[in-house]
Amino acid sequence: MDTLLNDFSPGLFIVQTILLLGLIFLMVKFAWKPILNSLNEREEGISDALAAAEAAKKEMQNVTADSERLLKEARVERESMIKEAREMKEKIVADARELAQAEGDKMIKQAQAAIESEKKAAVADIKNQVATLSVEIAEKVIKGQLSNDNKQLQLVEDMVGDIKLN
Repeated sequence: MDTLLNDFSPGLFIVQTILLLGLIFLMVKFAWKPILNSLNEREEGISDALAAAEAAKKEMQNVTADSERLLKEARVERESMIKEAREMKEKIVADARELAQAEGDKMIKQAQAAIESEKKAAVADIKNQVATLSVEIAEKVIKGQLSNDNKQLQLVEDMVGDIKLN
């Protein structure tokens, strides 16, 4: 330290001080404002970028919430449509069953009516045939009985006897 104090020159000190002050003045005059402006601009850019990132994050959350809400609504609507389709299917099936049952009952009734009319026609035909056969048989029996005089007298007496009893 001694050597420093021995080598100290006041003229050199003043010149260096003036140069330092001049350099500081020039830096303040020409470089300080542009440096501060660029720092401020950079700080504003960073804060704007952070704000934009935050806004994007919020927007993303809103979009996510909206998409989830839309997805839930779509699921509810899908379930509603499926339920409605099932109900419609069940109604169509029930209507078809009822229609088929009604048609079946109608066909059965028609068949029963046809059978009944065929049965009546058959019975009437049988009665006609029986009557015709009965008349033919009676005719043959009567011809056979009336061919003989004794048989005729016997028949007349039997008939007269039946009349008296009644």
